[in-house]
Amino acid sequence: MATTIFIVDDSATILMSMETILAKAGFAVAKAASGEEAVSKLQGGLKPGLIITDIHMGAMNGIELIKKVRTMPGLQFVPILVVTTESQQSKRDEARAAKATGWLVKPVKPEDLTRVVKQILPNG
Repeated sequence: MATTIFIVDDSATILMSMETILAKAGFAVAKAASGEEAVSKLQGGLKPGLIITDIHMGAMNGIELIKKVRTMPGLQFVPILVVTTESQQSKRDEARAAKATGWLVKPVKPEDLTRVVKQILPNG
């Protein structure tokens, strides 16, 4: 069974392109267009092998989402990859403090995304 990767981004274009890249690499993909929608799906029983989130989203940003996921039963150790236009060290530190697993700066090349995902999910 393919590992499910959960992509959270408020950009429909990014969601579509990342889904295409990851599906081609053989992963199952779940998507949410906001932090709130992501929390709702996770509370509803979605058990992804990896979460990929943007930082800049509406009411609940990516850092808040990471902090929330880290308090949810069964999800404390799910790897979370931040993919964002932010390259500031302070934002990286904030994401790391929230227990993000990794960081990629947009635009991400398909081969870079696939490589990093495969590093995080060795048996993915």
